[in-house]
Amino acid sequence: MIKIKNFYYMLSYAFQTLKENKYKSCQTEAFENIGDLFAEILIKGITSELKKGLGKEYITTQKQLTNPKGKFNITESIKNSAIQKKQIICEFDELTTNSYLNQIVKTTCILLLKSDISKVRKKNLKRLMFHFAEVDELNPFSINWKIQFNKNNQTYKMLIHICWLTIKGLIQTEHNGYLKINNFIDEQKMCRLYEKFILEYYKKEYKNLKVSSSQIKWDLDDENDLMLPIMQSDIMIETEEKVLIIDAKYYGHSVQKRYDKATLHSQNLYQIFAYVKNKKKCGKLVSGMLLYAKTDELISPNNSYKMNGNNISVRVLDLNCDFEEIKKQLNDIIRDYL
Repeated sequence: MIKIKNFYYMLSYAFQTLKENKYKSCQTEAFENIGDLFAEILIKGITSELKKGLGKEYITTQKQLTNPKGKFNITESIKNSAIQKKQIICEFDELTTNSYLNQIVKTTCILLLKSDISKVRKKNLKRLMFHFAEVDELNPFSINWKIQFNKNNQTYKMLIHICWLTIKGLIQTEHNGYLKINNFIDEQKMCRLYEKFILEYYKKEYKNLKVSSSQIKWDLDDENDLMLPIMQSDIMIETEEKVLIIDAKYYGHSVQKRYDKATLHSQNLYQIFAYVKNKKKCGKLVSGMLLYAKTDELISPNNSYKMNGNNISVRVLDLNCDFEEIKKQLNDIIRDYL
């Protein structure tokens, strides 16, 4: 389990925007569930966007006009008898608030209005939705999340990620077709946030170290790498002499059991071993770590192994404690390994 407030801290490292003053009250407010937190972040973010004007973009539209502009569609104008009315159907780019980003935000807010969030937040969301009157709703299951952000829409990046977490992580479809919002984020989506939080924490707090999510090249005897899979690390931390490769894992079970015997997830161990052994020729002392989010299980892995000259360790990160304690756990890793 994770304290609701810790979700905010994790998000604030993953998205530095949340450290701005307009979101600071999220640190002290009480939230009944994760949907409540997401609703509050969206309320504050949308309010900020409205102060400078809701984001707009040019969208190609087609209208029947008396004063024509843009590209004329003569064929459709004849079919629709527009010419008889001294009008013509035109196709042109129009600057509008009915942008795809605003459609995603509106769709998410409407879904949250149907969920178990506080009455005050529902009231605030409804008030904000008046400004989205001309914005269309989307089918939440057909949203294209491959969005290109630029200097004109950069302020939407964090808001869209909150929308993604809400729709992809919280919404479930019931058998009767109605949508249901859970009080917890689905494991797969939580894993992505967990990885990004740890990476961004070390980037922010340890600027003297090289912190990245780097690819690891295969240690080949020749140049033939045809069909070899990409080795993509979650977190790689480097000093002049040492390298620590961290594979962050967020599972419901941090160990597997067979015949009542608890063992590590074999695939995870094989993966981090491969990362370390293929990185070892970089001229530095290379270590690897599987860092699991702590579960309610009685057995939690906390082991270190010497494997062919390299240190491979397994630890858990307890997210259900005060955030200062979470920071201490992460700082201890740097102290112990680098």
